[in-house]
Amino acid sequence: MEAECVASYLRCTVNTLSDTHSKVIGYVLWLFGFTGAHRFYYGRPVTDAIWFFTAGLFLIGWIVDAFLIPWMDRVADSRYVPGPINYSVAWILLTFLGWLGVHRFYMRKWGTGILYLLTFGLLGLGVLYDFVTLNSQISECNQARRV
Repeated sequence: MEAECVASYLRCTVNTLSDTHSKVIGYVLWLFGFTGAHRFYYGRPVTDAIWFFTAGLFLIGWIVDAFLIPWMDRVADSRYVPGPINYSVAWILLTFLGWLGVHRFYMRKWGTGILYLLTFGLLGLGVLYDFVTLNSQISECNQARRV
């Protein structure tokens, strides 16, 4: 009985610690879902490109995604490494201030942060690159800080 309680406690603790993405942010981005923003956030860049160029699969995929967000959130939580760099904060900074490199300063990537600041996000190409790779960049930073 005691072992079951400990196992249950550890499961709850692990689930809390690995909550890397937020459903709230996912649903806010879903409001702009015909662009696929929520799919970028949850680490699905290929389907995001499809959503972007087809207006959320002609809005049908966008509506279906309202029901898929809890699943996408669970998959992202299990896929990405938790740590001191918060995924939601980094995504908000990238979305609204990416061309200034603020998200790179937040991740302690000072050199590229300054480069983005001076070149307006490498004329937008660096910002586009970061939209595709931000989740993996954060996981790498969080993993490096664990070691």
